[in-house]
Amino acid sequence: SADAIAREELSAAGLDREVWQFPVVLLADVRSVGVQGDGRTYGHPIVLRPVSSEDAMTADWSRLPYDLLARISTRITNEVRDVNRVTLDITSKPPGTIEWE
Repeated sequence: SADAIAREELSAAGLDREVWQFPVVLLADVRSVGVQGDGRTYGHPIVLRPVSSEDAMTADWSRLPYDLLARISTRITNEVRDVNRVTLDITSKPPGTIEWE
């Protein structure tokens, strides 16, 4: 799953203790056009939401290294069926919440 891939890569990079929560959100009601292999695809996007917090009342997005984000994105789009886009949510709490509904 996309969640397992993100957690595995975060742990392999030695950063799992730096991130407080890391929701991985499938936007099942959204279609994204893309190209995979030699054909056009209409898959779903995934949103990565790594956050750090001191008190759980506020949180800020975790500044993960670009190479780590690239590995996570590549693995998710190659290994998770019907997913062709990975995005990063950089909204602080507040105004956003950690969870998506």
